[in-house]
Amino acid sequence: MSGADTKLQIFSIFAIAILAIITIDLLNERAEDEVLMYVIKDERTIIEPNGEDEVLDRSEVARIASFNIRVFGDTKMANTAVVDELVEIFHRYDMVAVQEIKDIDEEVPYQFLDALNSYNGSDPHDLAEREGQLKWMMVLSNRTGEQADDQNSQEQYAFYYRSNVFQSLDDGVLYDDSANDSFQREPLVSRFMILDLEGGFSGTNITFINIHTKPTLAVEELTALSEVVEWAGQRSGGDDDVVILGDFNGDCSYASYNELVQLPISTENYTWLIPDDADTTVGDSRCAYDRIVTSGDISGRLTGLWGIDEEISSSDVSDHRPVWFDLSRL
Repeated sequence: MSGADTKLQIFSIFAIAILAIITIDLLNERAEDEVLMYVIKDERTIIEPNGEDEVLDRSEVARIASFNIRVFGDTKMANTAVVDELVEIFHRYDMVAVQEIKDIDEEVPYQFLDALNSYNGSDPHDLAEREGQLKWMMVLSNRTGEQADDQNSQEQYAFYYRSNVFQSLDDGVLYDDSANDSFQREPLVSRFMILDLEGGFSGTNITFINIHTKPTLAVEELTALSEVVEWAGQRSGGDDDVVILGDFNGDCSYASYNELVQLPISTENYTWLIPDDADTTVGDSRCAYDRIVTSGDISGRLTGLWGIDEEISSSDVSDHRPVWFDLSRL
């Protein structure tokens, strides 16, 4: 090798070393300045209010509500004014899923059922009930908190329903939470058939899942709802439509938007009826705690009409408002 070749080789090695140092420096500078962006995709099917779908007559739909009646026990049941208002509220619907029944003697749910069936309203349904043709019925859960560590917050769930609009297909059962202990208050799973306008079988069976999450564990419990849906499907044979409703505590400090859209029940297979910017509370807070989620369009019966009941006089009745939606009976 000549002296010139040697000098050229040394220069090349030196140049490569300099370029390597510059490249490493540039990469380090980029790493320090770079901001990583994570895109969260919201795959939920959301039904916007005031859609252009044809609005059915009230008599042609089943109107279903979910209502957390705060601490529904002896004290509230003894308040005649509150009970009268609750009865008025319930008679706006054909089914009401109730959370937070707190009566260790388990008498209040039956006392309230009697109050519903003693109502003297002017609605044609109510007149027929007084004449003994129709009546409200109830599916009541056992007390929740079946695991030892959950027994400090025991409640009951209930479904109150008009017997000419729904037929109960079972007695309801609390989700078997013994394997994972995912819930403080195990959800109530109950099956119903929606009846047609003549009170006959429609062929549409629905599994309802009624839930009241523990606020500080709301995201964890909402995540576990996919297990409840699977378990319920095994009980029903997998043919039922599914409605999940209740006090999700699914907003404000308990659940963020990013957490909600990553839930297993936040895919294109589920329809969320109460939007994230709704207010389902009574008082100064503005939170969409109470939600309704359906599996698709409920065999074509989902009308797209839903709402939040604003006609509550005060927090003496509850600190939550009923949320509701309609299913076609045609």
